[in-house]
Amino acid sequence: MVSKNVHVVPHGDQWHVLREGAHEPSSADDNLEDAMAAGTAEAKQDKVELLAHGRDGQIRMRNSYGDDPRGVKG
Repeated sequence: MVSKNVHVVPHGDQWHVLREGAHEPSSADDNLEDAMAAGTAEAKQDKVELLAHGRDGQIRMRNSYGDDPRGVKG
C-alpha cells in the first residue's frame, strides 16, 4: 500500500486534515494550529508530505517527513 500525503485544508469555520483521495477528514479542528499539529503527527508517522492550504485554496506550506529523493536537508 502506498501512503498518501496529508493536507490541512479550510472547511467552513474549521480546518480539516485530509489524506489525498479521502472523502472524510481524519481530523476536524476549530483552529489552524490544532489541525497543523494533527496533520504533522500523521505525516511523520507515515513518512509522507504535509501540505497546508490557505483559505484561498493555495498551498501555503509544504514539509516532507519521508525519504527526500533529492538528498537535500530540511
